[in-house]
Amino acid sequence: MFSKVFLKDALERAVKSAAQFAVAAFGADTVNVLDVSAVGVLGAAAAGLVLSFLTSVASGRVGDTDSASLSK
Repeated sequence: MFSKVFLKDALERAVKSAAQFAVAAFGADTVNVLDVSAVGVLGAAAAGLVLSFLTSVASGRVGDTDSASLSK
């Protein structure tokens, strides 16, 4: 499960999720984007990264063992 291909796939998914969480954090403050806390955005991005990676690890035993996807 923790092959180089699997880890690369899981990391790619995690980085994409982190970016999505960061964008969502910016969008959450629709009144004034300039007042968004950088720490809050980084925290949201880190949460997305960790949650995505854990989801990939949990998926590793279901589908193809060399993929972070649930599907085969």
